[in-house]
Amino acid sequence: MYRSLKATASVSTHPQAVAIAMYGGASQSLPKAYRLLDRQWGGALAAAIKRPEFTRDAGSVTCLYPEGGTRLFVLGLGDKKSFREDTLRACLGSLLQNCFTSKVTKLHLELSPGLGHSFKPEPLGRLVGEMLIVSNFSFESCKGTAGGSGSGGGGLNLSIEVEQAQLAQVRRGLTVGRSANYARTLAATPPNIANPAYLVKQCKAMARKVGLKCSIIDAKKAQAMGMGGLVAVGAGGSTPPALICLEHIPPASKKTDSNKAPVLLVGKAITFDTGGYSIKPSANMDAMKYDKCGGMAVIGAMEAVAALKLPIPVVGLIPTAENMVDTKAYRPGDILTCYNGVTVEVTNTDAEGRLVLADALAYGTKKYKPRAAIDLATLTGGVVVALGSFCAGCFCSDSTLRSRLFDAGDAVGERLWHLPLWDEHRQMLKGTHGDIVNSGGRGAHPIQGAAFLSYFIGDEGPTQLSSLPWAHLDIAGVSDLKEAKSPWCKGPTGFGVRLLVKMLEGWK
Repeated sequence: MYRSLKATASVSTHPQAVAIAMYGGASQSLPKAYRLLDRQWGGALAAAIKRPEFTRDAGSVTCLYPEGGTRLFVLGLGDKKSFREDTLRACLGSLLQNCFTSKVTKLHLELSPGLGHSFKPEPLGRLVGEMLIVSNFSFESCKGTAGGSGSGGGGLNLSIEVEQAQLAQVRRGLTVGRSANYARTLAATPPNIANPAYLVKQCKAMARKVGLKCSIIDAKKAQAMGMGGLVAVGAGGSTPPALICLEHIPPASKKTDSNKAPVLLVGKAITFDTGGYSIKPSANMDAMKYDKCGGMAVIGAMEAVAALKLPIPVVGLIPTAENMVDTKAYRPGDILTCYNGVTVEVTNTDAEGRLVLADALAYGTKKYKPRAAIDLATLTGGVVVALGSFCAGCFCSDSTLRSRLFDAGDAVGERLWHLPLWDEHRQMLKGTHGDIVNSGGRGAHPIQGAAFLSYFIGDEGPTQLSSLPWAHLDIAGVSDLKEAKSPWCKGPTGFGVRLLVKMLEGWK
């Protein structure tokens, strides 16, 4: 459920509330940027700042009520030397909740003066647009008669006033934020609803709406094409597996490069993961509906790419399956033949995500001849042990692509950390009766996942690392939150949507 948000140009429309931003520190004097504005509030801000209980700590939001004036929200940015943009993101999330709680329907943002030269209008506008919409998320479609109205109730329309210079990027940010929320909605949808067939239906409908080309490789066709990994993983599922293919083909013009090779995005979409016969412990298995978050990020990114009409061709592949225990399910000891002819000896049926990604990557790199490929997956628990929930693991030997991803991640607050992938890691996966195994033990666990996928990239053959620029993003630690943390609520974060769109926007 979402409450309505609108962004308008800054004009004299008598807002119900104004939000400003202030750095912390010991000074009790009012920053120059807000002195003129404070006269309209009868000096309320200058008086408040001198009070011992007034705070500008990082992430704080303080509400002031000037006598006879407009309600004033003060966003605390903390120490200027240690300021990070995530602080402002958290403030905007808290600000939005304050507006809805207090029934504010018209809010004016006067953030630039408080931030000084930290932000130019365009990136600030983008951050504001994205954060206000991703903060405005709750998944309540499954609430029943005992659920109440929930945190997203009320249907309040909030109009946001910003500077004219920020307006275009605010609107752009709102578009990307809505796509991130769409990905989060799909991720949160429970596995008895969101099975592979459901995702196929959703993608077809979304593609029609935004103008993407959508085609489906169903289980029967996948079997005939030799996609042994995808077929095996989904064999025991409630609905058959599928490979969803979304294509954004911009109209040819001087400003587009529609005739060039596309960028390929691939996302793992295991709608529920029991672990198969290598069954998972019961604790937290209910969260395995989030094993589809990599695929949902690709779906959300493709929706935004089409909505923004980016002048670059992009292909999104979403291999989707349900990994269940069943008489038809695949077993440890099975040997599978993947799309590019590589045979895989199954040592662990809970290492299933790399099997569906293998077929998608091999198919995508062969069919579309992309200029670069990026895959996203909740692939390993090992990356969570290594990096926690603060960033995703990135495996990429191409320095240009790696820079694109890291710059985009830093810009939108979806951080990455580079991990190695060497030939020695590939050798860990050598099989006894098949070419490779799908899991070689606990050593270098997250790197093994990337090493496995490297056998399915490019046309040089699986015996060497491909020259195709390729990045594997292991998002297992950042795909969902166990507890709410502003601007995010508990549950799926949509990690990857904003990062991918930002990267593609800047592709030249």
